[in-house]
Amino acid sequence: MGNKIYRLFEYVYVAMALFSIYLVWSNWETNRSRAYIFAFFAVVAIFMFFFKRHFRKKIENRSDK
Repeated sequence: MGNKIYRLFEYVYVAMALFSIYLVWSNWETNRSRAYIFAFFAVVAIFMFFFKRHFRKKIENRSDK
C-alpha cells in the first residue's frame, strides 16, 4: 500500500512539472519574470520525480533481499 502512494506522489511531481511548463509558455511574452519562476518550479519538480523514484527503488530492492 505504501509503495503505491510513493509511486502516486512521483507522478504528481510530473503533473506539477507539466503544469509549470504550460505556465512558462503562456507567461513568456507578457510576464517574463513570472515565467522564470515557473521554469524553476518545473526543473525542481522533475528533479524531485527522479529523486523520489531513485529512493523508492532503493527501498524496494532492500526489502526484496
